[in-house]
Amino acid sequence: MVAIDHSLGKTFLITGGAGFIGSHLADALVARGYTVLAIDNLSTGSIDNIAHLLSNPLFHFARASITDETVLDRLASQADVIVHLAAAVGVQLIVERPVHTIETNIMGAEAVLKAALRYGCRTLIASTSEVYGKGIKVPFAEDDDVLLGATSRNRWAYAASKMVDEFLGLAYQHEYGLEVVPFRLFNTVGPRQTGQYGMVVPRFVRQALRGEPITVYGDGTQSRCFCDVRDAVAAIVGLALHPEAPGQLYNIGNPEEVSVRELAERVKALTGSASPIVHVPYSEAYGPGFEDMQRRVPDTSRLQDLLGWQPTRTLNEILAAVLAFEQGRMLELSGPQPTKTLAARAVGRIR
Repeated sequence: MVAIDHSLGKTFLITGGAGFIGSHLADALVARGYTVLAIDNLSTGSIDNIAHLLSNPLFHFARASITDETVLDRLASQADVIVHLAAAVGVQLIVERPVHTIETNIMGAEAVLKAALRYGCRTLIASTSEVYGKGIKVPFAEDDDVLLGATSRNRWAYAASKMVDEFLGLAYQHEYGLEVVPFRLFNTVGPRQTGQYGMVVPRFVRQALRGEPITVYGDGTQSRCFCDVRDAVAAIVGLALHPEAPGQLYNIGNPEEVSVRELAERVKALTGSASPIVHVPYSEAYGPGFEDMQRRVPDTSRLQDLLGWQPTRTLNEILAAVLAFEQGRMLELSGPQPTKTLAARAVGRIR
């Protein structure tokens, strides 16, 4: 076990710390001088996301699952704040592996909350705009009613499991007095995000760069609001530190709305790609009976009232950042492979 110097300020434990959002959160916290403990089993996260942090004395990484009670307990015992980001995410993964989705999300949150309670750690729980389901009243506010589809539709397993996480977290605050802050993310995007499980922005950008058809699922009229990961991280850090944050849900998102068809057209124009835009029926992409949310627009007034937070980056700026990252990634993959020695040595540093 690495000794942590608490005189330097708060110590944060990030579950899913090698993931897309987790790695950006680690960057932000280390830059502010906080100590970061990160746990990730690398099932969807990547050591490449945190390779630049591995030699930093403020950053400590453990390759383990959050269901490993021994490792999680040791990490929580040294933390002041836990940010629980580890989850099964991505529509493709949810549809293909619903049991994994439900068990990972619910059992993972329960394990984190139990550890947090033992050591009195403020706990932030990442949830999703998916919980608003088929709601038609937009923008979505935190206290709005929600409407999910039938339990026979695997698509809603993710939303239902994250809603249980919210209920469980707030119950821990109500019953045990643990400080808990659930937050709902609205389509967070940026560099390091994978398109492997259906994340639309990196998938479109990669298809465009490769000259492949840009595949739009459905008719493309469904709309989304994309928030830059750095803006989302700023909100998460604010919620982690604000004394009045616990006990409330918060939406984190950018209200700039765009249809998926227009998103594909913007990506094509930005990349200068000759890729055709091709529509793929939902049934072909995800199987028969798939249901989607037509609109997903956040009301972030609660977050703005508490923190004065506003998103600072437009969709075009976000797409440019993702494009630059993906172009760099393609160059790396086409050239000599960098050594993994440092990363290999650092995995499992916390024992």
